[in-house]
Amino acid sequence: MDTLTSYPGPRMLIALRICAAIFAGYGFTWGFIAGATAGLFALGMAFHDAEHLSAILGLVVYLCAFLWAFSARSLGRVWAVLVGGGAAMAIAASLLQRHLI
Repeated sequence: MDTLTSYPGPRMLIALRICAAIFAGYGFTWGFIAGATAGLFALGMAFHDAEHLSAILGLVVYLCAFLWAFSARSLGRVWAVLVGGGAAMAIAASLLQRHLI
């Protein structure tokens, strides 16, 4: 059995972490911002205030997701949390927005 085809090399693992940090971290942050904006607006905050506060907090969330993508032991867990969490937050935000209209 060839070990080169069964296990990705270190360069591929680093590339996957970089992609997770940039793209999956962006998706996670987008879901967070959408959910926070909808949630804050539902609680009575003015839309643009909620949007700006969510974007400011989103910078911190993106930084944390980016750094976590490189510090976590399991690359699969990083992808699952960032993609799954981002999708779940985006779906929740969409459902909340439908109830607000």
